[in-house]
Amino acid sequence: MTALGTAAVAVVLAIGIMPPAAHAAPKVVKPNAAQLTGKGMSKPVVIRQETDPKLFQMLYAEVDWLASETPQASVPKATSLGPKYTVTLMVKDAPHQVYDLYPLAAGGPRAFRPAKQPSGKKTAGWFYGRLSMSESLRISGAPLKAKPDVVNGGIGGGVGQDLDGEEYNPVESMGEVFTEVRRLFLLNGAVLVVILVGLAGMAYLIRRRV
Repeated sequence: MTALGTAAVAVVLAIGIMPPAAHAAPKVVKPNAAQLTGKGMSKPVVIRQETDPKLFQMLYAEVDWLASETPQASVPKATSLGPKYTVTLMVKDAPHQVYDLYPLAAGGPRAFRPAKQPSGKKTAGWFYGRLSMSESLRISGAPLKAKPDVVNGGIGGGVGQDLDGEEYNPVESMGEVFTEVRRLFLLNGAVLVVILVGLAGMAYLIRRRV
């Protein structure tokens, strides 16, 4: 084999053992603004990440997981949904994803992902929304009743306790606790006295028989 042929074979072998070029990872497009519209709102509210990052993240967290999630709820009755609020996630002021939220739906918040999306067609589906949905929408501008107890993992979704009636009085509650503890000690003391008397009586009878 000539030197030229040897060199050609070496080049072919080198190319054959080279690792394939890595495919470029798909670019992740992350919205930087959210638009909120719905019942009782005279005009759309736009929340931008650069000007109000905390509020944007709160609203974004209600819908960001809906893009790739498999539908998990059956189609509810229209009469049980309550008011609808639409959140449109935007990238550079252009609509990217659209979701319909129903914070006051019977049985808990619901979310709907329309099949027609600005970023491409999706599978339409219903989802159980987060318990914090109502409060996130209210703080963002929706005319909803405040539910601060559901923001940090509190009870929500139509199951809760009305705290607007009697106010909680810690001093009175502590007094009740001490009263119960005192009763418990008195009861235990009485039981102990009965046991001791019984043991003394048994010891006396045993001594007499001996």
